[in-house]
Amino acid sequence: MFQAAAWLVSQFYNLTSDYTAAIALVAVVIMMLIFPLTLKSTKSMLEMQKVQPEMKRLQQQYRNDRQKLNEEMMKLYQEHKVNPLASCLPLLAQMPIFLIMFRVLHGLTKKTADGTFDPDYISKTGELYKSLAGKTKMSSLGLDLSLTPVKAIQENAATGVVYALLVVALMGLYFVQQRMIASRTVSPTMSASQQKLMQYLPVFFGVFQFFFPVALVVYYFAQTIVRIAQQSYITRRFYKGDDSLGRQAQAAGVKARELAKDDVGGGGMFGQMKKDLAKAKEQPKAGPKPIISKRVTPPKGGSTPAKGKATPPNRPKPSGTSRHPKPPRG
Repeated sequence: MFQAAAWLVSQFYNLTSDYTAAIALVAVVIMMLIFPLTLKSTKSMLEMQKVQPEMKRLQQQYRNDRQKLNEEMMKLYQEHKVNPLASCLPLLAQMPIFLIMFRVLHGLTKKTADGTFDPDYISKTGELYKSLAGKTKMSSLGLDLSLTPVKAIQENAATGVVYALLVVALMGLYFVQQRMIASRTVSPTMSASQQKLMQYLPVFFGVFQFFFPVALVVYYFAQTIVRIAQQSYITRRFYKGDDSLGRQAQAAGVKARELAKDDVGGGGMFGQMKKDLAKAKEQPKAGPKPIISKRVTPPKGGSTPAKGKATPPNRPKPSGTSRHPKPPRG
């Protein structure tokens, strides 16, 4: 797999004689190969969103019967021909591609003991190998693609700013792409703050690009531009007209959100706990309980001793005294 990806980079380098152009063209080819999966997953996601009100009703109806809920959900999926796992296909496809390209672009600038490049995964007779072997820089468009932005700033702060601006521009593209997706999606389970967080989450991912080689940043830059163009096409295809699949899914999402608001806490164990807590808050608070004194010692005045207490014995009379004194002798 690594050799196949490196071969693709090598072939585009033979056509362009430029590292940036070769890497960008590889990103375009990969995104075009994944695009059919993206279309399929988008359609499946919209179909899932259309049945969200029915799913919410089933969750409310069978909240205490997990087995029955699963059976009814499966019937719902079969009736509407919906596959809940289809939306994960592009993500599953992109993860191995990310690992492959990460290894390949690192391998092109693999260094020997003396600090020079010894490219890996490509043929030693190719133009790409000959242009990198024994070199210390992967120069293109005035940048060294083998450096990370952090290292470039450490070596020279003035020229390192250009590397940093490239990453900042990539983060801006991430934001535009995610905002395009978020503007079309209505989730019944997400609050406004959670939706905002999902918009900015990919931007935070761009921070890691400061520690990746610029060659990989170029790859992601080209990939994100193609993805934005694809999202524009998806918007025109699925959201054009009031009767389109996308508009129907949005209306269903709004309806499901209203149902979710009416269902305080939701279902399941945690949902029941939330409901119990809400009921407890609505109940008026009881006043303080009266304090009952439990006296242990018997009170003064000869009252009856407490139950279970033994009656104290008679106190001994003082010596030299008697109830009937004897008369004195003669």
